[in-house]
Amino acid sequence: MIASTPRGDEIRATVEARLREARRGGATPETVRVVLRGQPANLEVITMPVSDLYYNPRTRRIRAQRAHDPVRDAELDEYPWSGSSQDYLHDLLTKKPDNPDAPDPSFDALKKDLAEFGQNDAGIITHSGILVNGNTRKAALEELTRPNMRVAVLPADASWLDVDEIELQLQLQTDHRRDYSYINRILAIHEQIAAGRAVPEIVKDFRTTRASVDADMWIYSFITDAIERSRTELASGHEAALRLMDFEGHQESLKELHRHQKAAGRREADTLKESRLLAILMDTAKTKLRYIDDGFHKDYLAPKLDARFAPVAEPDRGGGGGVPGFDPGAGLELEGDDATVKSARAATDAVLKAKVKQAFAGSITPKEAGDAQEILSTVSEVLERGVERAEATARRNQRRNAAAERLAEVTGLVREATQQAAQARSQDLMHHEALDAALVELSTALKQLSRVASRGVEHPGRGLVWLQESVADL
Repeated sequence: MIASTPRGDEIRATVEARLREARRGGATPETVRVVLRGQPANLEVITMPVSDLYYNPRTRRIRAQRAHDPVRDAELDEYPWSGSSQDYLHDLLTKKPDNPDAPDPSFDALKKDLAEFGQNDAGIITHSGILVNGNTRKAALEELTRPNMRVAVLPADASWLDVDEIELQLQLQTDHRRDYSYINRILAIHEQIAAGRAVPEIVKDFRTTRASVDADMWIYSFITDAIERSRTELASGHEAALRLMDFEGHQESLKELHRHQKAAGRREADTLKESRLLAILMDTAKTKLRYIDDGFHKDYLAPKLDARFAPVAEPDRGGGGGVPGFDPGAGLELEGDDATVKSARAATDAVLKAKVKQAFAGSITPKEAGDAQEILSTVSEVLERGVERAEATARRNQRRNAAAERLAEVTGLVREATQQAAQARSQDLMHHEALDAALVELSTALKQLSRVASRGVEHPGRGLVWLQESVADL
C-alpha cells in the first residue's frame, strides 16, 4: 500500500465526498479509461483543489533530474511530502531536463495553453491526493494560480505498482502532450527489463523496435559505466559522481557512437568509445564528433596531454599476468588492453573526475576547483585543436579521393548503359545517332580527364596509361 500523505485522511474524505456527489448527479459522469491490473477500468473524474494534490516523488518524468541537488534529493527520499520536497519537485518539473537551472520552453508552452484553453484532459490521483498523471499540469495550474484541477481517481486500494504501471501506460500514448526526456525514457525501458518483462512487450508498449531497445540499453550501460568511473572522493571526505542527467542533450551523439562501435573491432571500438566519451563530456558539437575516430587519441590527444592524463603505472605481476603459479611460456602473452586503449581511458578518467568536481564546486576546496579547471581547460584546448586538424585531414582525404569515387560511380553507369544498349539492340530499338552523340561527348570528357590526370606524373599507373592511349587518337 501507499504510505499516507500528511493530510491524507482529510484529502481522502474530500475525494470520497466528491465521488459520491458526482454519482448522484443526473448527467453521465466523466471518466478516464485505463488498463488497471490487466483489465480495462473507467476511473471517475472529480474536481479537486490544486493545493490538495501532491506531486508524485516516483514520477519518471524527472527521475534522472532529481540528482541535480543531492541534498534536496536525499530529503525527498526521506520526507517526500514535506513542503521543501514538494517545492523541489515543482522546480524540476518546470525546468529543462538537461539544465535544471534554466526554464523549460515546453513548460511555458503548456502553461500558455492552459491559460488560453483551460484543462482538456483530467489528471489521475490516488485517494490520498498523490498525482499519478498530471504532475506538470498541476505545476502549470499552480503558477497560473488556478484553484482547481480535474482528476480521475484510482481505487482506494491502489498500490505503488498500480501507480507506476498507469503512469507509464499513459505516458506512452501517442497523443500525450509532453514526452519523457531521453534519459528518463531509457531509464523507464531499463526498469521494465529489470522487472522481467519480455522485450517484445516492451517494444510494443514503447512503440519502438528491438534494435532501438538494444541500442538504448547499450547506451544505458555506457552511461552508468562512465558514472561509476567518475566516482571520486572530495576533500570533504564525501564521495561524488556524475549523474544520469549530465548526459541529457547528447542523445544523437550517443546513438551515433553505438552505430560506429558496432562496426569496429574490439580494440578500435574501445579506443573510439573513450575518445567520444571525452568529447561528449566536453560538449563537443555533434557535427564535430564525426571526425573523432579510433585513431584520434593516438594522433591528436596523446602527444599533447601531460602526465596528469597518463595511465597509473601498474606493478610488475610477472610472467603469469597476476595468476599465481601460471607461466604462459615463451611467445605466449595474456591478452589485455593495449597501450592506446589504456592511454585513452586514463585521459577520459581524468576528465570524468574533473567534471565531477566542477559539478560539485560548492563542496570542494579552492585548490581542488583550480586543479579541476586546469585539467578541463587543457583538454578543451587540445581537443579543439585536435578536432580542427582531424577535420582538415578528413577534408583533404575527401578531395584526394573525390575523383576516384566519381569514376567508380561512372563505371557503374557505363555497365548499366551497356545492359540498356544490349536490351535496345535485341528489340531493334537502338537509337544509333543519339548514342553516337553521347559517345562523342564522353570522348571529349575523357580527353580532358587524361590531360588533367597526367600533369606532373612521371610514372603513370596502368589505369592512366590506358586512358592516355585510349584518347590519343580522339
